[in-house]
Amino acid sequence: MKMTTPLCCWLVCLPVTAVADPLQIEEITVIGRTGALLGHVASASEGSVNQQDLKIRPRLRVGDLLEAVPGMVATQHSGSGKANQYFLRGFNLDHGTDFATQLDGMPVNMRTHGHGQGYTDLNFVIPELIEGIHYRKGPYRSDVGDFTGAGSAVMRSVTETDTRISQTVGEYGYVRTLLAGDTDVAQGNLLYGLEYQTYKGPWTDVDESVEKKNLWLKQHWHTGATEYEVTLMAYDNQWNSADQIPERAVEKGIISELGSIDPTLGGESSRHSLSGQFQHDAEGGTLWRGGLYAIDYELSLWSNFTYFTDPAGDQFQQVDRRRVYGGELSRRHSSQWAGMDLRTTFGLQGRFDAIDEVSLNRSREREYLSTIRSDRVNEASYSAYWESRLAVTDSLSALAGARYDVFSFDVTPLAAAQPRTLAENGGEQSDDILTGSLSLIQRLYETQELYVSIGQGFHSNDARGVTLQRNPLSGETLSPADPLVDTLGYELGWRGQFSDGLNLTAALWALEIDSELIFVGDEGTTEDTDVGSDRRGVELGAYLPLGENWRLDLEYAWSRAQFERPVEGRRDVPGALDGVATVSLNWNPTERWFSHWRLRHLSDYALDGGERAGPSTMLNWRTGYRLSERFEISLDVLNLLNERDRDIEYYYESQLADESAPVADHHYHVFAPRSARITLEWYL
Repeated sequence: MKMTTPLCCWLVCLPVTAVADPLQIEEITVIGRTGALLGHVASASEGSVNQQDLKIRPRLRVGDLLEAVPGMVATQHSGSGKANQYFLRGFNLDHGTDFATQLDGMPVNMRTHGHGQGYTDLNFVIPELIEGIHYRKGPYRSDVGDFTGAGSAVMRSVTETDTRISQTVGEYGYVRTLLAGDTDVAQGNLLYGLEYQTYKGPWTDVDESVEKKNLWLKQHWHTGATEYEVTLMAYDNQWNSADQIPERAVEKGIISELGSIDPTLGGESSRHSLSGQFQHDAEGGTLWRGGLYAIDYELSLWSNFTYFTDPAGDQFQQVDRRRVYGGELSRRHSSQWAGMDLRTTFGLQGRFDAIDEVSLNRSREREYLSTIRSDRVNEASYSAYWESRLAVTDSLSALAGARYDVFSFDVTPLAAAQPRTLAENGGEQSDDILTGSLSLIQRLYETQELYVSIGQGFHSNDARGVTLQRNPLSGETLSPADPLVDTLGYELGWRGQFSDGLNLTAALWALEIDSELIFVGDEGTTEDTDVGSDRRGVELGAYLPLGENWRLDLEYAWSRAQFERPVEGRRDVPGALDGVATVSLNWNPTERWFSHWRLRHLSDYALDGGERAGPSTMLNWRTGYRLSERFEISLDVLNLLNERDRDIEYYYESQLADESAPVADHHYHVFAPRSARITLEWYL
């Protein structure tokens, strides 16, 4: 359901802002979590993390990169080849439904995905080749549209890097090899990266057997006022999964906390892409940017969350095979308006998902049994956005923007593969949405800024839910999902950056989302949330130098997510984290030596049925030493305290083999036990 009065209808005439272009922030690699962000951002919850900050962070999984966004939590309830599950600002983001992620101009979120809307799989990313991450929390900008309810993150890869071979070995069969570097080619610079990783994992009933392969090639040219780059990426992975387990199975001694009810789960995935970007700095204060991309993607995923509600077993397979095409063109022009500096950007964006097959099948031990639903989908979106930035006074700036998106959905059931599928579940639909945003930035002295922001974001729903008419199994009549669902966010923030290196941030925020129907890919039907929800929160950050060699980073995010009226007698939104606290301590006694500790604590939070998940705490450590100009060694100790807390937790009904009926229970995935990984890098 769209809002009856789009915010941009009354913003379009406002002249606004003088904050620096966020795309420029990506080019200033010295800006980081403790860098000079004053004058470069439009809210207290916007910021950048540079490559050096990412390098010192210990990582269990590639998806942990997004935990550089303050308050973001990346967990995992399945095998390490599957996309992470994310939490931010009172949202259980599932695998990315309300958080947009991009890399080098390409979207990472997958629409109408076989497993979950907005599926954000970062396993194709090589962390060492990421130059930085620019993040925004809240829907206060107009250049990103779909999946922006909670925020967005833009990652950019490097254009050059030191040539090196990196070898990592660790407990539980972890082995990773990386070859990366750059060389002069065709009057430009060719960046290359080749990664190979295997992993068995600590699980008692499952050998993860991860076999991940990544290839990156990026050719970059810089001639005068123009830059071009062409990037080829290739990713392939296969794995077995140790999924979440029922609490009662552990209590009965059927399995251990590291065990599995169904040890035949797992997946296979691949992603190949070709993209190009350009930037041209024309005379007269005009900057042109543009890019095109093509992505070929496949996933086969086997899951089993309820075990034996069907005597034959509840395992199911989800298949996704698609190609994604898209691009963007923008023009930014700087000028004067009534004696004030004005910067205006106009942009056009387009994306087309040609989904050859998105299927939900019954399976047993990865063997196909029958099809629940299988479709071919064509989904397209076309977008235009505008943003103006005006220096109202020497200390007051403003930013306003508007965005218009048009979506089309075309769903064709593949009836030959699924005789029970009702043809009426297919069809064509279209929808559009107009959104707007406004931010005011007041400079307080030379070291502080105050921000006031309001804006709209949205996410698209799965095309199969948009055209759905009947349950594919029972034939029951169902209501289709809203194609586009908008959010409205507000924020009051403050940032202080002081001469002694102390940086502080604080934000009060609120977010509203309308009631909606959500397509549940695991079941092939829609789930009715019935009522809208409101989210409120506080975020605090403190980044403190402690003498010459130490730095302490403190981040805390508290949120409350509630339905507008009680649902089954309760107002708390299930799966919404209440509190997230992180403490990071960095020690650099010399140019050759560093050590970094990172503690993450999650408070307890609401689950379905009035139950609550317990709190969890994880401490990771990375230390490294540069042996010489050519050799560096580092050690990661993950889950340093060997905590047995739960990485993620749910409450729902399942049935074990010896039970006659489903039982409501806590289902969880425990932290992986403490493990050490040693990396040796040889710089050529």
